[in-house]
Amino acid sequence: MTPPRPPQLFLRFFRWYCKPRLRNHLEGDLMELYNERCAALGKRKANRKFIVDVLQMFRPGIIRPLYDHKPINPYGMYKSYFKIGWRNLAKNKGYSFINIGGLAMGLMVAMLIGLWIYDELSFDTYHENYNDIVQVMQHQTVDGTVITEPAIPWPLETEMRNTYGADFKYIVLATWINYHALSHGEEKITKLGIYTQPDFPEMISLHMIAGTRDGLRDANSVLVSASTARALFGTDDALNQSIRIDGRHDAKITGVYEDLPHNTTFRDFQFISTWDLYVTTEPWIKPSATNWGNNSFQLFAQLNPHTDINTVSKKIENVKAKNSKEEAVLHPRIFLHPMRDWRLHSEWKNGVHSGGRIQMVLLFGVIGVFVLLLACINFMNLSTARSEKRAKEVGIRMTMGSVRRQLVHQFLSESFLVVALAFIIALACTGAALPWFNALADKHIVITWLNPVFWLISVGFILVTSLLAGSYPSLYLSSFQPVKVLKGIFKSGPRASLPRKVLVVVQFTVSVALIIGTTLVYQQIQFTKSRPAGYTREGLLTIQMSGPEFFGKFDALRTALKQAGTIEEMAESSSPITDVWLNSNGFTWSGKDPGLAEDFGAIFITAEYGPTIGWKMKEGRNFSRDFPADSSAVIINEAAAKYMGVKDPIGMEVTWGSDRLHIIGIVKDMITESPYKPVRQTVYLMNYRWVNWMLLKLNPARSAHETLAETEAIFKKIIPATPFEYKFIDDTYAAKFDAEERIGKLASFFTVFAIFISCLGLFGLASFVAEQRTNEIGIRKVLGASVANLWQMLSLDFVALVVVACVLAIPVAYYFLQEWLLSFPYHTEMAWWVFAGSAGGAIALTLLTVSYQAIRAAMANPVKSLRSE
Repeated sequence: MTPPRPPQLFLRFFRWYCKPRLRNHLEGDLMELYNERCAALGKRKANRKFIVDVLQMFRPGIIRPLYDHKPINPYGMYKSYFKIGWRNLAKNKGYSFINIGGLAMGLMVAMLIGLWIYDELSFDTYHENYNDIVQVMQHQTVDGTVITEPAIPWPLETEMRNTYGADFKYIVLATWINYHALSHGEEKITKLGIYTQPDFPEMISLHMIAGTRDGLRDANSVLVSASTARALFGTDDALNQSIRIDGRHDAKITGVYEDLPHNTTFRDFQFISTWDLYVTTEPWIKPSATNWGNNSFQLFAQLNPHTDINTVSKKIENVKAKNSKEEAVLHPRIFLHPMRDWRLHSEWKNGVHSGGRIQMVLLFGVIGVFVLLLACINFMNLSTARSEKRAKEVGIRMTMGSVRRQLVHQFLSESFLVVALAFIIALACTGAALPWFNALADKHIVITWLNPVFWLISVGFILVTSLLAGSYPSLYLSSFQPVKVLKGIFKSGPRASLPRKVLVVVQFTVSVALIIGTTLVYQQIQFTKSRPAGYTREGLLTIQMSGPEFFGKFDALRTALKQAGTIEEMAESSSPITDVWLNSNGFTWSGKDPGLAEDFGAIFITAEYGPTIGWKMKEGRNFSRDFPADSSAVIINEAAAKYMGVKDPIGMEVTWGSDRLHIIGIVKDMITESPYKPVRQTVYLMNYRWVNWMLLKLNPARSAHETLAETEAIFKKIIPATPFEYKFIDDTYAAKFDAEERIGKLASFFTVFAIFISCLGLFGLASFVAEQRTNEIGIRKVLGASVANLWQMLSLDFVALVVVACVLAIPVAYYFLQEWLLSFPYHTEMAWWVFAGSAGGAIALTLLTVSYQAIRAAMANPVKSLRSE
């Protein structure tokens, strides 16, 4: 006969609230008491009497109060959680490897992106007056389009100092950063430097190693960086030493400053000399003091504390237009651009701010979040996929008194353990990858190991990732009903697998979108590179004429090099071939629209310029020394001819200021500025006085190494005071694509990791599904299914999910990439094969990933799998 049982409601109450360590002992005593009551009173009366007796037996410390679920020993409880988690990791090494490895990759990518973003956001914060420093810039309207540029005229500095000086602490005029020859005795080097006014070092808060920031008060003084001082003087003290700049003038070193960090705007210059010294050595500068039309300088300022930048910008907006009637036709508007925006918010479109590198920061931030999310999805998927293996554990723990909150804590603890292990691996991988990553991203990022803020952020990063990765599995696993689990009626079923399928679709949607984006970035770069440059870059090198020793030596150097057979031709120009340094207005011609505010690029060249670079004449002829009248001639490019609106410009007279010029030729457009923008209207004038660059076309019949060695020897004989430093035009032109190529390479790097993480998770899921369906596969094989049939059956589900992901990713990628492409005047088209190829590649990777597990399961011996039945 079955012994009587107490009421089930009471037993559940007892098991839920009784302390685990006393439960077994008390339950036996209570059962004995209940049997005695039943024998004496009968079952119905015994139930009421039994509950009354038990309630009278309650004592503090034996029955847990209803409101108190706190464990007696929290340390012991969490210690047991971590032990259980570690044992599970050790027991399931394959899944542990996938979970920890995937999270480590995601964390590494997130850390690299985080360090990159931090470096971008902290740009220029090296300077103490970061929040108050501004650059004075201007908007000008040319042919109906507003152009924004930092080049300003000298008189603007004088006007701002005299009229608006109360708003500024410092106002400093500066030249552009440029290469200059520095020498001391026999030591000769070429360094980037600027000429500026005395307050500049104090404004940008240079960190002085020797001397003071006031070192530029003397007109013949110079401040040099620590690396420049070492290059010139070795270990000797550089302070108060004299150096020669550009072979023209001597300057006394009055200070040595710490080399500026890589993430500053002024990182490139290695010395600073005085504005007064520059004015006395450059004849063309003095007339610029009153010329509002000569936009050849930079102007920086520091606002007084608590001064509103917008208010001051409004004050000075019309300064240039009021002081120059000639410039007023361009509608110039002066404004202040704060240092905090120089790096990230430095682009304008038609006079309106249109963003800048901040878009790249946001893009990589989103990519970092998505890559980390992909890794967390792997953890979620594999944790919930293995739910049946943890179901009995959950059921037993709940039966023994564990509440859901405790189970959530347990699974979150396991998640924290996995993330912590992954973080350690990711930190080591990040440290190892940083040198390569820095080279790729053009950064000098370092991990500040001793910085407590870094470790606080790291701990926060681990906690957030643990919650992100472990929240869904913990809530899912703790929701099981112990009665169903222990009775064996718990099944995962289609509903349980639906969230996993959704997460897989999310993973591959992100991955496919990244593949499409990366492909299109490279396609756009190649499209732009394929634009005809309009001249021959191969074997063409350029030398900057950084001192007076260069001038007057052109004929002798050209003759010697041609006689030696090292060059085919040689020329000089006022701008490097990959840039235009002079923009000018004041041109008039017959039929010109009176309302046109013209703007031309102007380049002074020697007669040999065209043959040296191999430009292509469309109409007319090149300059020639055989025609003395060519000194008043001009060659224009196709863009200029179209801009002027003249059908037959050859022979036409053009007036530039007081000079009368006649057009002798039209040259095909050449890409001399950005390859992503239309070619600007440009005029070429034959003038030997304003040249700054030498161009050499090497002899292609001889090896470059031999030619360069012989050219250097001849160069040093004719110009001995200056080092022979050159650049190949190929390299200079390629540098125009550096920013876009760097972005493409970084995006490719992150995309590869995103795809790998997605495939890693897919591999784990495929392994689990194959294991779960082992018996089904065995039965199918016994019934005659082939390996191909089984492979198709196991792979089809995953392929279907990736196809859904492709369907979602393609329109999303199309929308955003179309907006990006339209930002380029010259851009490629979004070909269908980019989307088809990306989708096909994702499907192929899916098949490759799951096929190993599918074929392995299909080829297993069915006898072994069915023996357990």
